[in-house]
Amino acid sequence: MSEGFWFEAGALVPSIGVGLLFWFVIRSILRADRAEREADEQAEKEYLARRGDHEKRDEFPEHTITD
Repeated sequence: MSEGFWFEAGALVPSIGVGLLFWFVIRSILRADRAEREADEQAEKEYLARRGDHEKRDEFPEHTITD
């Protein structure tokens, strides 16, 4: 019985490895996205502070509906 168990457990190793690889890749993508959003927010704050405008810009809305 022990031979069959280790054989079947060994068959799961590649699946576990691919799952861990997928998890690390997705985690790094999400962390990079979060860092980029924080940097973008900081850059926008600095830009608005230099411009002398303390409100978010309303001249160019991000999402516009066109017919």
